[in-house]
Amino acid sequence: MAEASSTAMAESGSSEPSKEILIPPQLKFFMANVKSMVTVQLTTENHLIWKSQLLKLFTANNFDGYLTGEIPPPAKYILNSSGNSKINPLYSTWLLIDQHLASAIYSTVSASLLPYILNIESSYEIWLTIERRLQSSNRSRLLQLKGELHLLQLGDKTMFQYLSEIKNKIDAIAAAGSPIEVEDVIHYTLNGLPNSYQSFKTAIRTRESTISIDNFYAMLCSEELHLQADMNRESQNVATGDQNLALAVTRGSYRGRLSARGRGRNTSAGRATPGRGVSGRPPTANFNQIANRGGRRPRLAVDCQICGKTGHSAVTCWYRHDPNYVTVPQAYIATDNTQQAD
Repeated sequence: MAEASSTAMAESGSSEPSKEILIPPQLKFFMANVKSMVTVQLTTENHLIWKSQLLKLFTANNFDGYLTGEIPPPAKYILNSSGNSKINPLYSTWLLIDQHLASAIYSTVSASLLPYILNIESSYEIWLTIERRLQSSNRSRLLQLKGELHLLQLGDKTMFQYLSEIKNKIDAIAAAGSPIEVEDVIHYTLNGLPNSYQSFKTAIRTRESTISIDNFYAMLCSEELHLQADMNRESQNVATGDQNLALAVTRGSYRGRLSARGRGRNTSAGRATPGRGVSGRPPTANFNQIANRGGRRPRLAVDCQICGKTGHSAVTCWYRHDPNYVTVPQAYIATDNTQQAD
């Protein structure tokens, strides 16, 4: 012990014995509970949450001045009574506390950000470097979160899932340093609802009194239940209508087949021949009506007995009264398809 004491005296250049630096009790408590008090590790997305927790813990133990620079380091060397320089005990105490605080900061920073602060000495410089590094990324992250919140839609999600996503976005935006008002939250939520909630959106927007966010979420969940019940009721009605329609179509087609079969039997029983009806009588028709339909008289499918041409009979033949015309002899064969002329 005497040798160690004399060595310390020789290094300090003074005959005064060196004093042992003791760790303050507050620092012991701080180092023992820093991991349990700061529940998040610093990332590029949660800087404000991490900063708030760590700064409150430093302030509660009177160490916030080391972070903000209000407690600067004292002079490292001072002069003793004999005029020789020696290590300033205040600096040694300050260095002890500051390095413990720097270690505490390291323990709460994620591995991806540690390379930015490993070569920095004091806690104040570490704190300031983190602020500078994450300030620009924090602003871009804020703009990105606001854009995602603006484009968020209900879609195929349930109302609980939709509201949970909105809450996560709002919390992230608030953590980035830009809290959103309740009216803006309601506005973003209503914009993401489909047209089936149009009456609900109109009722909320035309409401004169303000509404809390909890009551608004409860009303949305209740509206979802009512809309789901209406959709189930309509689907049941549509299914019942489809069954009735299918039954009516089946019955109609069955009756049509029966009537077609009946007509087929009557037709086969009284099979008509060309030029005759079912009863065997020649078909009767108003010749004037037939002639007047197209404005022209129909040509008869008969052969003239005088000239042998088709389309007129011997009564209307041009050569009927011509004594010089020689009749062409023809052979007439009776067939089933020939129609008898009057």
